[in-house]
Amino acid sequence: MAKILRFDLGKMSSEIQRLGEEDERIYFGANGLAVKILLEETDRGLDPFSHENLVVLGVGPITDAPIFGTARGYIATKSPLTAGYFDSTFGGRFAISQKRTGFDVIVVGGKAEGPVYLYVDEDGGRILPAAELWGLTTREAIERLRQLHGPKADVLAIGPAGENRVRYACLVHEWEGRGGVAGRGGIGAVLGSKKVKAIVVKGGKRKTPVADPGALQELAKKTRENLKSRTAGLSKYGTPILVALYQTQGALGTRNLQREVNDRWEEISAERIKENYFSRHVSCAACPVACGKICRVAEGEYSGIEWKMPEYETLFALGTMTDVCELPTLIAANRECDLLGLDTISMGVTISFAMECAERGLLPREMAKDVEIKFGGGERVLHLIRMTSKREGFGDFLAEGSFRMAELLGDEAKRLLYGVKGLEIPGHSARVFPINAIGYATNTRGGSHHDHRPTFRSVPAEDPLHRELELQIKFVIDTQNFTAIGDSMTMCRFVMEQGFGIRLNEDHLRLINAVTGWGLSLDELTGMAERIVTMERLFNCREGFDRSKDTLPHRVMEEPVPDGPAKGKSFPRAMLDKALNKYYELRGWNEMGIPEPALLRRLGIEAYQKHLKGEV
Repeated sequence: MAKILRFDLGKMSSEIQRLGEEDERIYFGANGLAVKILLEETDRGLDPFSHENLVVLGVGPITDAPIFGTARGYIATKSPLTAGYFDSTFGGRFAISQKRTGFDVIVVGGKAEGPVYLYVDEDGGRILPAAELWGLTTREAIERLRQLHGPKADVLAIGPAGENRVRYACLVHEWEGRGGVAGRGGIGAVLGSKKVKAIVVKGGKRKTPVADPGALQELAKKTRENLKSRTAGLSKYGTPILVALYQTQGALGTRNLQREVNDRWEEISAERIKENYFSRHVSCAACPVACGKICRVAEGEYSGIEWKMPEYETLFALGTMTDVCELPTLIAANRECDLLGLDTISMGVTISFAMECAERGLLPREMAKDVEIKFGGGERVLHLIRMTSKREGFGDFLAEGSFRMAELLGDEAKRLLYGVKGLEIPGHSARVFPINAIGYATNTRGGSHHDHRPTFRSVPAEDPLHRELELQIKFVIDTQNFTAIGDSMTMCRFVMEQGFGIRLNEDHLRLINAVTGWGLSLDELTGMAERIVTMERLFNCREGFDRSKDTLPHRVMEEPVPDGPAKGKSFPRAMLDKALNKYYELRGWNEMGIPEPALLRRLGIEAYQKHLKGEV
């Protein structure tokens, strides 16, 4: 039976609890258990930086099972950026080591008086002093802790940005060259507010039990060829393959989305990276895809830098959005964000927002008297990254994120925002692709492509999905349900989609039943997904979220794409209202986006109705 390990930093203590089998069956795994804990054990309106906020790390029933893609870590909290429920996943080996400790869930509460790190093994948890680690980069902290605890220990660390409560500070894990980043929503800042520098897990010899090894082996054999063929581009190039695709479709956001094509896109293409900067492939534990790459800069100002390849999202946010299309600079900027512990998406999109505000005369000179703010200039972007991590000068404004900056700058600046629910949108266009628009508007986290999924790209062009609004709404719901299960299992998104399918289906069911022996039906699995999504919505509704938050940026609704292959495209406000009405109907929510009592009864979570009545 799985266990929960709870840390109380205020009391400098830890406690072990048993996780009931009924809870495992109802809430399923990491995502489901985390939202249950945060919904039940945190109060309405609490400050995410208060000692009362919790951070929950989870693994799931198939983590470390003998099949590819089961090394994904999961972490959740109330976000200091969005003030809503927020989770993030990351690769490497950390999740496997956590699973092997026997603690499927680790809960961190309270606040330490001084810097600490948490150590977890099969015997339980310890809170250890970390004064000498405070102020170090993520890599420095990880290396010191692995030297102390040995190569079988895995470390998840914050950088200076988390220590300084930058609202989009991330956490970083490294394993054999594969960097895993829990990037979005500021979870690193919450740990920083608790004075936690790092979490170390050191597993034993435990193995994830498999109910039907033969069925699992047969399923692995069946899906291996699909996975190999469908991820060939990722294996060769990694996620930068999307640069050329989106440029061709007119969906490559440029200069804070003033355009959606970029004249210098070839300079940051996957092919250019492969030809001039590729060093080697790296992968998460036991994964055949190896979508990670290491890049090396051999000449010029950044000569000698060897670091993980910038993902597509980084090339978009720190590259085309800021109009910096020099690969050596972007490799250096990616490295700087990783070392300092910053989400590259929110960092880049916030910088690009500030650049356009300055271009339009909306940025008072006294706010940015210590640095010139304008599009282009790689060294300028690097300087802004460093300033942000220290909350130094103009970096103190950037550290708050684009939405809080816009509140200071006024209504005209708000029209330039590219985000939803306080979260900056990644590089999958909301203006060109209706599915993304509907997804960002309705996602728990808002501007994230890991609630809904932009996998409609793999659906043939002649399919009516690309033209019919109701099919698009159903696709958003299906992929939101899909990710809720994936983040509970826990499983790599690429493996789960390309190996097993982009919506929940019989192969996902066979996988889960082969490992757990639960004998679930597809309807039961879908019900689990609905329960998780609904509980996330209940958390957000408790915090004041409703239809008014399910909106889109002004530019997406009111300013059609000005040029390129997608010229004229937008997602008008009237279309959004129509989509929300149908989405709420299909979800079982009322016209304001609040889950109906009948839905809660059907899902067996009617006890949580109190969160909508202001009783907690």
